[in-house]
Amino acid sequence: MNKPDAIPSQRKSPSFTAECLSRISKTIDADVSAGRIPGAVMVIAHQGEVVFESALGVRDPAARDPLAIDAIFRIYSMTKPIVSVGLMMLVEEGKLLISDPVSKYLPELSGLKVGVEKTGADGTISLSLVPVEKEMTVQDLLRHTSGLTYGIFGESLVKSEYRQAGVERSSITNSEFMERLAIVPLAYQPGTTWEYSRSTDVLGILIERISGVTLDVYVDERILKPLKMKDSGFWVPPDQHHRIAQAFQTDPDTGQRIRLLDVRSKPSFLSGGGGMVSTARDYLRFANMLRGGGAYDGVRLLSRKTVQYMTSDHLCTMPGVTASPTFLPGPGYGFGLGFAVRTSIGGAYSPGSIGDFNWSGLGGTYFWIDPVEDLIAIWMMQAPEQRAHYRQLYRNLVYAAI
Repeated sequence: MNKPDAIPSQRKSPSFTAECLSRISKTIDADVSAGRIPGAVMVIAHQGEVVFESALGVRDPAARDPLAIDAIFRIYSMTKPIVSVGLMMLVEEGKLLISDPVSKYLPELSGLKVGVEKTGADGTISLSLVPVEKEMTVQDLLRHTSGLTYGIFGESLVKSEYRQAGVERSSITNSEFMERLAIVPLAYQPGTTWEYSRSTDVLGILIERISGVTLDVYVDERILKPLKMKDSGFWVPPDQHHRIAQAFQTDPDTGQRIRLLDVRSKPSFLSGGGGMVSTARDYLRFANMLRGGGAYDGVRLLSRKTVQYMTSDHLCTMPGVTASPTFLPGPGYGFGLGFAVRTSIGGAYSPGSIGDFNWSGLGGTYFWIDPVEDLIAIWMMQAPEQRAHYRQLYRNLVYAAI
C-alpha cells in the first residue's frame, strides 16, 4: 500500500544493508494490506543521519487517504521523556533537588497513607490504611517508585479508589487532578516497587508550581520551540486537523471499539504523563538532543552529565523493586529518569545494547536510542491493542538490517 508520499527513503550507511531496510517496509506493508494496522511511520537514524524513512498505509481508515511522513500522532506516554527532561532542566537551574520530598512543592501530597489489602476470616478483602515509611521524592516520581498507580490498568482496591475519586477523568483540570489524587491511598510504600503510574502527571504539575506557567506553555517555550518541534504539543490547531493519524473503529483481534484522545482542542487536563501529540520527524529532533548529550542543532537543553544520569538505571540498588509482574520495561531492563534502560544483552525479548534506552505510548508509538550503535529508531502508529507486538517486531527488523 505504498503511496507517492510513502515511498521509503534509503540513504547510504556503512552499517545498514538496502536489502534488509527494504524488508522492513515489505513486512509492515504486508500487515497493513492484511488489515492488521491502519498504517505506520518509521524513521531510522544512524550516526546522526536518516538512513530509512517510510510511511505506509492510511492516515484515516474512514477517509482512506494515504499516511504521510508528517502525520501527527497521539504519542501518549512518549510525553513522559519530554516532561522528565523539562523537570531536569529545573534541577540544573537549582530550582529543586530530586532528593526533595514531593510534598515540599505539592503540600497536598503530605500525610498520604498506603492501602494494604487484607483478607478476613470470611474471605472478604478489605483495604487497610497504614502510614508511609518514607515520603515519596522527586526521584521516585521520575523512576516510577512513588507508590502511585494508574486506576485504568488492572484491578485492585486502590485502583478502585482512583476510579471512584475521579482521578482518571480527562475532563478535570490539573488542580482538580491534584485534589483528587490527594485523597486516595498509595498502592505501595514509596521507594519499594516499580509501578507504572500517574507519577509523570504529578511531575507536570510540579513543573507548573515551580516555573509559574502552565505545562503546555513551559514545554513549548523551553523544549519544543528551541528544538524546532513545530508540530508537537498538547493539541492540534484546527488548520492541521487533516494531518491527525486515526485508528480503526474496532480492533481487528478483539472486536472492541477503539477510543483515542480527542486532540482537536486544548484539553482541560494537561497530562504530563500522556497528553502530547507529535510527528516522527519532530520526535527525532528530541531524540537527537538526547543522543547529543543534551544538545542538538545549536541548542542545549541539558548538560551531557545530566543526560547520562537520566539514561542510567536508577533501580539497581533497590532489591525486589522490579519483581512485580507489571514491570513494563521487562527482562533485561531497568529504569532511569523517564526511560527504560537496558542492563544486559541477554534476557530481553529483542536485540539491543547495554545502555540503550526507550519508551512507548498507549496509542502504538515507540522509540529507542542505542548509543553503542549510534542508532535512533522511531515507530508511529495508532493501534493500541497491537502496540506490544509491533514494538518487538520493529526492533527485530531494525537490528536485522545492521
